[in-house]
Amino acid sequence: MEKPVIGITMGDASGIGPEIAAKAFLSSEVQRICRPIVIGDARIMKQALKLIKAGNMGVNAVKSVRQARYVRGAMDVLDLENLDPAKVKIGQICAPCGKAAVEYLLEAIELAKDRKIDAITTGPLNKEAIHKAGFKYRGHTEILAEKTKTKNYAMMFVSDPIWIMLVTTHLPLSKVSGLISKKRVLNTIKLANEITSKIRRKKARIAVAGLNPHAGEGGIFGKEEIKAIKPAVAEAKKLGIDVKGPISPDAVFYLASHGMFDIVVAMYHDQGLIPLKLLSFNHSVNVTVGLPIIRTSVDHGTGFDIAGKGWANPGSLIEAIKVATFLAHAKKEGK
Repeated sequence: MEKPVIGITMGDASGIGPEIAAKAFLSSEVQRICRPIVIGDARIMKQALKLIKAGNMGVNAVKSVRQARYVRGAMDVLDLENLDPAKVKIGQICAPCGKAAVEYLLEAIELAKDRKIDAITTGPLNKEAIHKAGFKYRGHTEILAEKTKTKNYAMMFVSDPIWIMLVTTHLPLSKVSGLISKKRVLNTIKLANEITSKIRRKKARIAVAGLNPHAGEGGIFGKEEIKAIKPAVAEAKKLGIDVKGPISPDAVFYLASHGMFDIVVAMYHDQGLIPLKLLSFNHSVNVTVGLPIIRTSVDHGTGFDIAGKGWANPGSLIEAIKVATFLAHAKKEGK
């Protein structure tokens, strides 16, 4: 089967996005499984190649995906020419970089919708930088949902030791409880079942975390489990989904990491991502589930503290490209 075209957004140029994109291009596995093209700024990517001492690797700047060559020794870059390298402040919040990072994503979305690329893998952007640039999005996920007119979506994170899907995403902790409803939890369970069964090619075993300590302890520590989470789990079981919960948050991730479940539905961002990153910081992948297009991403931020030093680990980006490639093949096969 023809190798899929994976559009890799450069991310925030002040951070490690360009560096890890350059390192991913040097990966023989990435070159073997797909046709990668960076969506970003060719001048910044040339600097990144120099930073990592990429030898004879050069940049093939193109204005359309059709012009990409996909040959070893040349990094294809869909060049938006939207960022003056002189204005990039490495390791600092930079409004022009935030604006450019959003523009890379918007371009990638349109390319994926028009089927000019088979999937998007996103480099990290900085939320403060995009806010300074005038955008009010919380992050990639909300932009993707808006631009594809998707209402029912979720963030999923996959790694070897543990898989996580979130009921709520980038919110202040004080607002989480008010958004834990039967409908939202049930929708997340259904999305988790669909995508996990597809990727693992077997019936998914799903655990649902409680929101409160000890999953509420029968209502003593909170009522969300009784009012929303238990009814959602019961409804999912009626649909034939193999799901258990709510399970105490201090136990469920341990059980999943030891093979008892294929995926955990977590109630909020840090509840799910703290155990995930503890177990698999540089090798987990973010997948936006429910979109009409394929999007995977690194599971980390812009790394301003190490930007420009050549130290950044491309592991999560390489894994994200591998997952995007798998999903692109599955989509073409109609699975």
